[in-house]
Amino acid sequence: QVQLVESGGGLVQAGGSLRLSCAASGRTSSRHTLSWFRQAPGKEREFVAAISGRNGAIIYADAMKGRVTISTENTRTTMYLQMNRLEPEDTAVYYCATFDGQCTSISCRDRRLYRSWGQGTQVTVSS
Repeated sequence: QVQLVESGGGLVQAGGSLRLSCAASGRTSSRHTLSWFRQAPGKEREFVAAISGRNGAIIYADAMKGRVTISTENTRTTMYLQMNRLEPEDTAVYYCATFDGQCTSISCRDRRLYRSWGQGTQVTVSS
């Protein structure tokens, strides 16, 4: 079982930047897909970005494409989400998640595939 811990959230003004981190412990490898999701108050948890297991393909949600960059260290023990030009609509709890397998631009967005989730980190963007 993989354990995930997010950090780096906080309060930022609109137009600002944040970098979130996700520390993974347990049996992680290049086989694992690593992803970020977010959940705003009263809304469903939604996909933000992913690095697919095995092939390393990077997938972004359309709403955040061009404003976020997902990356990971070679050992895949730490994953990052660099977020720029933040908007009040980006206010949410951000979660990292993982599962053992490869995903596509469609399947990466399916929450049901993910076997491990972090506890989340709050991002608040003020206008």
